[in-house]
Amino acid sequence: MAEATGSTVDALLANASPTYAQEAGITVKDKPAALFQLLEMPLLLSARISSDIAVAATKEILAAGLRTPERARKASRKSVIDALGRGHYVRYDESTATRLHEAAELVQQKYQGDLRKLAERSDSNVEQATELLTEFKGIGGVGAAIFLREVQDTWTWVRPYFDERALEVARELRLPDDPKKLAKLAPGGACAPLAAALVRVSLDKALGY
Repeated sequence: MAEATGSTVDALLANASPTYAQEAGITVKDKPAALFQLLEMPLLLSARISSDIAVAATKEILAAGLRTPERARKASRKSVIDALGRGHYVRYDESTATRLHEAAELVQQKYQGDLRKLAERSDSNVEQATELLTEFKGIGGVGAAIFLREVQDTWTWVRPYFDERALEVARELRLPDDPKKLAKLAPGGACAPLAAALVRVSLDKALGY
């Protein structure tokens, strides 16, 4: 049973990787710029648009230089909309351009440009961190879950973080649906890749089999 479980995890990580942050070209670190880039991604992923398009648009946003709150605040609206368009993120380009600017403003005003202060204000409490993340317009519960799922191996107090979508797939694949037990199957204790793989399978069941 343990061998079968290990094989399932190996197959998941081989077939349903990388994490969304890795795909977008974001190196997750406990640094202001990296954390802001990670915040931008779930803001784009939260719209009713395919994850492939949202990740492609995130890449374009980063390529356009919106890598820090200050640069995002100063970027022209046209340059943001153009970047989203290059990622084929066209249905929500106007509203998302607004929300990216508003997110940058909030990071600057409330956290002095440094989302590590959000972690401090949450007092290492995942529920409190979720509440603080949902203060950003355009990021609801799903968007907060994306951020926390991807940041958990950097903000280790978040770990293990497997949202209900990931746990549902774990049950279908006969993996543990208890986050702590599931975390023990993650190679090297890194939970973000396994959590992302499970979510990818929820979007494309063929990846899990």
